Amino acid sequence: MMISAENQGAALLEVRNLTKHFHTGGGIVAAVSDVTFDIKRGETLGVVGESGCGKSTMGRTILRLYDATEGMVRFAGKNVHQASPKELKKLRRDMQMIFQDPYASLNPRMTVGDSIGEAIDLHRLASGAKRGERIEELLCLVGLKPEHSSRFPHEFSGGQRQRVGIARALAVEPMFIVCDEPISALDVSIQAQVVNLLEELQRKMGLTYLFIAHDLAMVKHISDRVAVMYLGKLAELADSEELYANPLHPYTQALLSAIPIPDPGVERSRERIVLTGDVPSPMNPPSGCHFRTRCPHVMEVCAAVNPVWREVQSGHFVACHL
Repeated sequence: MMISAENQGAALLEVRNLTKHFHTGGGIVAAVSDVTFDIKRGETLGVVGESGCGKSTMGRTILRLYDATEGMVRFAGKNVHQASPKELKKLRRDMQMIFQDPYASLNPRMTVGDSIGEAIDLHRLASGAKRGERIEELLCLVGLKPEHSSRFPHEFSGGQRQRVGIARALAVEPMFIVCDEPISALDVSIQAQVVNLLEELQRKMGLTYLFIAHDLAMVKHISDRVAVMYLGKLAELADSEELYANPLHPYTQALLSAIPIPDPGVERSRERIVLTGDVPSPMNPPSGCHFRTRCPHVMEVCAAVNPVWREVQSGHFVACHL
């Protein structure tokens, strides 16, 4: 599906003040807190941050795999968290997910053909010979062979299993895909192949991505814009080139300073920002700015007032008192 000229650049996904809390025996875990952003049709928004900062929870809440505690998610003009079961089933065709662990996300007792065909059956998109043709077409689309449809997940490498996961997500012809760390479980030599495949599919099918990852260099490569997340909140969001050239939040600056540079002379001489202390618990986050307990520029106001999410330059958003 290609993007029409009049729709190019329009917001496909609108997220407003999205919050997700989990109730546990020890209290309330604030996994995602007051997150706001848009994703335009045909673009890729990268999301980076340390493990446990809420990236995956945010992605799953956007797709309504988790119900939101507060806030709103609007996809193509429809409120996802107010959709009826019938409306939600229709939305599921347009919103899909590629999971981090390609082996855990596939049923080991099902052939990959049946795993891919499961969504086709659920949405009644094809049957009989056409169903088989569609499965083979999807396998070829992601760089696998038609005869692979009769094999089981354990017969594939990690990279091949992730290609199966991508084919399964594409089976219902979605517009939007949450890529939940789709390369982190793969060998470095395979990661670039999977990212190139995702980019090729985006060009062919007009897909929109929310790309969650730890690899900051890879996120810069694939993303049009990048959002930085810390302890459930967005710290900064900007165009990819702008964010990497002009990071405003101290946390973003620390993350970017850790990216290796393939020049030994520059690598030895450049200054790294080393954060002290551990990430606070989401069950008991700090008052005011969540980052203040590790921030090298902390001020008195940081403990008393939660920084406002604001646009400081055109398209460059940050939540910081600096």
